[in-house]
Amino acid sequence: MSAVTRAYLDQKLALAKRCSREATLAGAKAATVASAVPTLASVRMLPWAKANINPTGQALIICTAAGMTYFVAADKKILSLARRHSFENAPEHLKNTSFQGTGHPHPAFFRP
Repeated sequence: MSAVTRAYLDQKLALAKRCSREATLAGAKAATVASAVPTLASVRMLPWAKANINPTGQALIICTAAGMTYFVAADKKILSLARRHSFENAPEHLKNTSFQGTGHPHPAFFRP
């Protein structure tokens, strides 16, 4: 059984911090650009919304849309980084994902 060194734990901690920072930035970008700006424009410019939703309701709609977009984008970024880092740390024999078996390009149940 191998012992875990302090340097290994420090390296993993630094990687986790970098990944969480990248995810935070990706979520913030998505929340402002992809969600808040179009939602703000539509809530403020649509005649029905302008007439029937008070400013507090408009702000609530904008914040809800931006918050949902933030968490979805940050979660997607975290998953993509985790997938990339798990592949980088995998043993070489697991990195070869090509199918080398009986010479058939697909398993029997996929063949036409």
